[in-house]
Amino acid sequence: MSDKFVLIDGNSILYRAFFALPLLNNDKGVYTNAVYGFTTMLLKILEEEKPSHLLVAFDAGKTTFRHETYKEYKGGRQKTPPELSEQFPVVKELLNAFQIKHYELDQYEADDIIGTLSEQAKEQGLDVVVVSGDKDMLQLVSDKVTVHVTKKGISDVDAYTPSFVEEKMGVRPEQIIDLKALMGDSSDNIPGVPGVGQKTAAKLLKQFGSLEQLFENLDDVSGKKLKENLTNHKDDAFMSRELATINRNSPIEITVNDVLYNGYEERKVLQIFKELGFQSLLDRISGQKDDSEGKDELEEINFTVAAEVTEEMFTGEDAIVIEIFGENYHQEKILGIGLVNDKGAYYLEPETALSSSLFQQWAEDPAMKKYVFDAKQSVVSLLREGVAMKGITFDLLLASYLLNPSDNNHDIPAISNRMEKNVVLFDEEVYGKGAKRSVPEKDVLAEHIVRKAKALYELRDEMTERLKENEQYELFKELEMPLALILGKMEHQGVLVDKNRLKEMGEDLRARIGQLEQDIYNLAGQEFNINSPKQLGPILFEKLGLPVIKKTKTGYSTAADVLEQLKNEHDIIPKLLLYRQLQKLQSTYIEGLLKVIHQDTNKVHTRFNQALTQTGRLSSVDPNLQNIPIRLEEGRKIRRAFVPSEENWFIFAADYSQIELRVLAHISGDEKLIEAFKNNMDIHTKTAMDVFHVSEDEVTPNMRRQAKAVNFGIVYGISDYGLSQNLGITRKEAKQFIDKYFEIYTGVKEYMEEIVREAKLNGYVSTIMNRRRYLPDITSRNFNVRSFAERTAMNSPIQGSAADIIKKAMIDLDGKLKEENLQARMLLQVHDELILEAPKEELDKLKEIVPAVMENTVQLEVPLKVDYAYGDSWFDAK
Repeated sequence: MSDKFVLIDGNSILYRAFFALPLLNNDKGVYTNAVYGFTTMLLKILEEEKPSHLLVAFDAGKTTFRHETYKEYKGGRQKTPPELSEQFPVVKELLNAFQIKHYELDQYEADDIIGTLSEQAKEQGLDVVVVSGDKDMLQLVSDKVTVHVTKKGISDVDAYTPSFVEEKMGVRPEQIIDLKALMGDSSDNIPGVPGVGQKTAAKLLKQFGSLEQLFENLDDVSGKKLKENLTNHKDDAFMSRELATINRNSPIEITVNDVLYNGYEERKVLQIFKELGFQSLLDRISGQKDDSEGKDELEEINFTVAAEVTEEMFTGEDAIVIEIFGENYHQEKILGIGLVNDKGAYYLEPETALSSSLFQQWAEDPAMKKYVFDAKQSVVSLLREGVAMKGITFDLLLASYLLNPSDNNHDIPAISNRMEKNVVLFDEEVYGKGAKRSVPEKDVLAEHIVRKAKALYELRDEMTERLKENEQYELFKELEMPLALILGKMEHQGVLVDKNRLKEMGEDLRARIGQLEQDIYNLAGQEFNINSPKQLGPILFEKLGLPVIKKTKTGYSTAADVLEQLKNEHDIIPKLLLYRQLQKLQSTYIEGLLKVIHQDTNKVHTRFNQALTQTGRLSSVDPNLQNIPIRLEEGRKIRRAFVPSEENWFIFAADYSQIELRVLAHISGDEKLIEAFKNNMDIHTKTAMDVFHVSEDEVTPNMRRQAKAVNFGIVYGISDYGLSQNLGITRKEAKQFIDKYFEIYTGVKEYMEEIVREAKLNGYVSTIMNRRRYLPDITSRNFNVRSFAERTAMNSPIQGSAADIIKKAMIDLDGKLKEENLQARMLLQVHDELILEAPKEELDKLKEIVPAVMENTVQLEVPLKVDYAYGDSWFDAK
């Protein structure tokens, strides 16, 4: 293999990245979007091209030798945005960290540096790759030089070889400058010849070969106007060629041998990534080194593999990591236990710890403070082994989540990297990835687990301090921490599923699906694969002649949104939509649930994600019990399979009524909304009365439906387009509806405007309990990106506050059930709803306790309202 020289046009790529990505800044306020885009491209180049020589060239300034020829060269260009200008020095710092040479030359452009070095490299037999967003570089293409030109944004590139240049541009590489001479270049203010575009210029060069030959044979040019323009603008054409020609003999003071590339030091790159806030790129870098290299750079650690548990191990201020293999702690056995405190660091085999009465006493002693990574996982993992852990005072996962809610990685190595603790390797480096994942040798595993515990122990104080600085320590200590332990109990308890009833539902669904298949075949006039868009498309749009809404690369689109638009066009469409819905119910919820029912207990043990959503809402997985579709009767019926775990017990369901609208009334302080809720009015009827100027008894069901769509749409920052789609009305009508709403509820309008201003000032919005949502896109230059951030700013405090309220209600209710010594227990939380199970004799008590606790968990400007019901199954309780 020959050596490869990669030359990057720094200005061009940075410009592309800046305008392709939303305006981002790090925690110090430094803009980083262009640097981030540039870095992702750089990493891709290093991984794919593996260059032996590497240079990034920059323009030295606005004035070049070309301005002597034509003062208006590059005239008319918009001034570089200051948000981009300030990123040039940052990207040069980044290149230094990567140990990549960068160069600029006074009076010359990056193109000239690249052109000169590419000539030198060719003479030395190197293969050259030029990376740019500018097609001017195509004149450099040869058998030894390939030019990569970015297309959309910066990630998509075309690799131009001589044949590809000819295919795409219609000329050979050596004709590119003549092409530019004729067609000009508005971005560089190169005039060219009026009326000559790329196609005409390529056609002329194909006919005449070169600019000189063309002007020597003008009489042979067809077209009076074209010939006239060429005659009148001959000087412009030759000047344009001079301007467009890259100088391949620039007086650079750098040679090919000066830009040998031997790679970078991971430590330096990780450091600058941390400073810039490039969290998503940390894994990409750290995963490129082998385990032995990684370990060399880690801080040294001394620990003891304990043969037995002794009292001296525990101090009452202990960090403990309970390691499992995989995510599902309801199934996975404990691999090992790491314990770190101010006395030392210890590794415990699971058998050693779990067979020890001393370990159990310590774990179950609430006076012994324990710092854990994930309280819920720790509690459940030990509960499965008969140990009820108490005394947890710090949870690293939850602390990290509250401080960085937009981050998608909150494991110990990622947190350690963010906090600059070089203590622990990433799990992938120890366990491997994907199908190659496996448990390592005992000594490697032991060290990894202890390193995690050490990181946890060292991070506790700093994370606590940051929470206090953010005024989030109370949220952490009084809400999320206690909730984690309650969720752990709920998960461990699980929900009983009537397997036979679920199987019967599956059989019924299969029969319905089979009947729908026959109906669809009859309406289509033939049998075909309903699940194949390639077969369904021609039937709908050719055979049945339905209007084509959208096409894809492979044919007609038969996506759900397309079918929704066609549902009144033919009887086959509603059948297809129902067929797809029932198929999803069958595969995802009937078959999916049957797979995750625990063999011994016949229960499902969902896992609640407490550190996932940016609003603070809980989600659930394995199985996801929050997403069972209930709009369809068949979907609702699936809840019949969820039953009490003991005889003569009932399922009890309680949910908040319109909690988000009540929170909106409280946060906005809107007098009319507050009055409506205080008077226990139906808020949708009240909105319909105000918007349509009718009395309560004149409000029709359709009026109320429209008012409901607006009320909930306002909470989610709906646009006139979104509302028009929801209600099947024109955008103009929808806009009038929204405008009318804001005329009536002026407090809501003022809140929406004020919260956006606050978000732009602070970079985040907060809930009533001080949960933050960071909004880096709130100042984006891109209208769509900025608009989404503004809508998020409006709705996050509402959704997040509603999430805070139900979380607090769960803590209060858990305490009340204990205080009243009831057997009733919480099983699930689904959005604004709590599901409990209880013996028949406790139902009267629950009817009294549950609504009272939930309605009084916080005091708002409006009353909270809770509805409840109970029955033999979750379905019956609804």
